[in-house]
Amino acid sequence: MDEPRGWHSRGFLPHFDSPDVPQFITFRLADSLPAGAGEALRDAAHATVVLDDALDRGLGACWLGRPEMAAIVEDALLAFDGEHYRLIAWCVMPNHVHVLIEAIAGRRTGSVVGSWKRYTARQANSLLGRRGAFWQEDYWDRFVRDKNHLMATIDYIERNPVAAGLATATEDWRWSSARQRRPPTQAMGATGVARSRENKT
Repeated sequence: MDEPRGWHSRGFLPHFDSPDVPQFITFRLADSLPAGAGEALRDAAHATVVLDDALDRGLGACWLGRPEMAAIVEDALLAFDGEHYRLIAWCVMPNHVHVLIEAIAGRRTGSVVGSWKRYTARQANSLLGRRGAFWQEDYWDRFVRDKNHLMATIDYIERNPVAAGLATATEDWRWSSARQRRPPTQAMGATGVARSRENKT
């Protein structure tokens, strides 16, 4: 097991790591922002919103806009749900991914994100017939303070395709938990989602 580390940094962005505390995570393709933009965002007020606005412009190759690429990422998120983490909400956008998870004791958020990125990068690069960086090295995360913050975060994640002008309703976006929402179960009373590939429609 790799134990949670609380507040820490890998020399890039600060991260908070703790079991049973929902984490809002964003990771993005390597070419999704102009050079230097990530560094500037480190000091920006409301950096998460600024980051999303920049990502929603659709810069870069946007490989995740291809269904076969989005499927690789979504399947990776679902693969260890209930074993390494509890998956609360997610959305695969053309050049970035939003995920809300609750880590299970003994699992570090950074290790979970790293495993997603390593596996999906190998699969995607193989499918694309390319080599080199697929994902940006670091990721953004924010811990969820309370139930109201949790529900607002779920809505924020699932509305991202609508906000970006890619869908007219949250449930219309194929690569999102909005299409699998079910009655409340875990994580501060969060609305749960279906837990297996077989439940996808």
